[in-house]
Amino acid sequence: MENRVGLNLLYAQTVSDIERGWILVTKEQHRQLKSLQEKVSKKEFLRLAQTLRHYGYLRFDACVADFPEKDCPVVVSAGNSELSLQLRLPGQQLREGSFRVTRMRCWRVTSSVPLPSGSTSSPGRGRGEVRLELAFEYLMSKDRLQWVTITSPQAIMMSICLQSMVDELMVKKSGGSIRKMLRRRVGGTLRRSDSQQAVKSPPLLESPDATRESMVKLSSKLSAVSLRGIGSPSTDASASDVHGNFAFEGIGDGDL
Repeated sequence: MENRVGLNLLYAQTVSDIERGWILVTKEQHRQLKSLQEKVSKKEFLRLAQTLRHYGYLRFDACVADFPEKDCPVVVSAGNSELSLQLRLPGQQLREGSFRVTRMRCWRVTSSVPLPSGSTSSPGRGRGEVRLELAFEYLMSKDRLQWVTITSPQAIMMSICLQSMVDELMVKKSGGSIRKMLRRRVGGTLRRSDSQQAVKSPPLLESPDATRESMVKLSSKLSAVSLRGIGSPSTDASASDVHGNFAFEGIGDGDL
């Protein structure tokens, strides 16, 4: 924030995100922010904004998920090592479910072309637009993994965000520098092994699918999210991209 141009850009972006409701604020926080705006205290404004929920998150277009029930319209945001799903209840009450990256055993992106109801399965007939889905296997509690599926044209971008957050977690775990990692990524030299080479814990789970990678347990422990009405993703997808999560962690008896 020492660069004047950068400070102005960051300030304008933050103000816009707050006005759109992309950064969540309470009435008291909004009052404090407005007071700092009137004083033109941009640095203090940003320091306060950085403590707010969803600051720095990447927000996606409205889509559909099977959380908390099937075909539920949600808004997905990615940041702070989690995926956040927001939905508006009938009484205009905003509800949010947070899925920590360290509790995702793996995730996959699938593409399919659904057939209209009542049509035949003949190739090239009656097919609709390509549908993209991001599905992740989430550790709800000890020994209980369930799939959560998000249907969105931006599913590939969501997957890229998940991989970026995993990379950052692994670099932090190894004592590396996020800034150096970002420079390598911009230069096109970041490899998956760069963010995993310092992890020495034994594999926690082995997937029966040969395309999935082994999972590695980390020492930090984060809380789970309580869900209901979650089903398994469809298996008739025409293409899929499965990512094993090296930042996945298990739950011990002390977490329950």
